[in-house]
Amino acid sequence: MLEIAVKAADSKRAVDVVALDVTQVSLLADYFMICSANSDRQINAIVDEIVDKEEEHQVTVKRVEGKNGGKWVLIDLGDVIVHVFSPSEREFYNLEKLWSDAPLENIEAWID
Repeated sequence: MLEIAVKAADSKRAVDVVALDVTQVSLLADYFMICSANSDRQINAIVDEIVDKEEEHQVTVKRVEGKNGGKWVLIDLGDVIVHVFSPSEREFYNLEKLWSDAPLENIEAWID
């Protein structure tokens, strides 16, 4: 799930894609994937691509929240939670700092 989401976001030119391994610090999921996009249109394109690719691989997309607002969209894939932010929202909420106890997952091989 995580690899599919990372590759899908990267294919739509997501910015600063990171994945946090939250297995030891959260009961919500195993991974948080966080990325940014430079416009509402790009945010929606990234979200649509992630949802499409996950569904192609028979992953159940449990919920998509915030798509109409366009500044922060959350995709709940169960074990993976994807956050797609505008740069200002990402800076404001600073999830990487909030979940700083969670180690970064190495996703370099999945990004072009």
